[in-house]
Amino acid sequence: MSKVWLITGANSGFGRAFTEAAVAAGDVVVAAARRTESLDDLVAAHPDQVDPVALDVTDHAAIDRVVEELVERHGRIDVLVNNAGRTHVGSVEETTDEELRSLFDVHVFGPAALVRAVLPHMRARRSGAIVQLSSVGGQMSMAGFGAYSATKFALEGMSEALAAEVRPLGIDVLIVEPGAFRTNLFGNHSLSGDSLADYAETVGATRDYVLTGGGTQEGDPAKAAAAVLAALDADETPLRLALGDDAIDTILLHLEQVRGDLAAWEKTGRDTKLDA
Repeated sequence: MSKVWLITGANSGFGRAFTEAAVAAGDVVVAAARRTESLDDLVAAHPDQVDPVALDVTDHAAIDRVVEELVERHGRIDVLVNNAGRTHVGSVEETTDEELRSLFDVHVFGPAALVRAVLPHMRARRSGAIVQLSSVGGQMSMAGFGAYSATKFALEGMSEALAAEVRPLGIDVLIVEPGAFRTNLFGNHSLSGDSLADYAETVGATRDYVLTGGGTQEGDPAKAAAAVLAALDADETPLRLALGDDAIDTILLHLEQVRGDLAAWEKTGRDTKLDA
């Protein structure tokens, strides 16, 4: 039986790739975007499989309404893909509260609201899958990406707990951690004010990469979408799926660094218990 997907940010990048892959598999996609006209070509090509919906993931009242309407229209939600997002560059010192909260609204509070909206329907059917678009930046961070990684770390922590809560109910959670893929993420970015000279060599390098790196990424979004569909169809869906050589190599290096710190300071850490 075909599946019913709800994909946010479905008009471009990973969202469009997921939509195209799901449609190719014979499924129905409720394609959510802030501007549905950007989905016109997909709707025209697949009028019975692509259902465009206007949705801003920071509008929680709209999320509840959209979910109820699509369940009434299609009968169920099999897969939720929390994909909508953007990036931000700035040192931690330069990043304002407003900038940080705005990013958390898109990457954490929006996905959380969508999860709350779809879970009652998935729990009732004892089936479903939730795909959380994180990043290699959800496992480690680097100068300039502090705010972005903070949101992805938060999304991963929430999703790891969610997976433990809903797995006994027949619902899978998949955290996707892409590296650099040929999407428009770098084109959809914000920057924190004027860069401070003291961060020119650290944050400045990241800023330059985001401003000039668009179109040079080696990752293929279509292959990423195929990998996600394969993970969802596997007998045992993994909790995390890293995508791209850069993501896998970076995460492995980060894990080695974490293990190194644990080993070097293990005795000190273990000696902190109360004396008998």
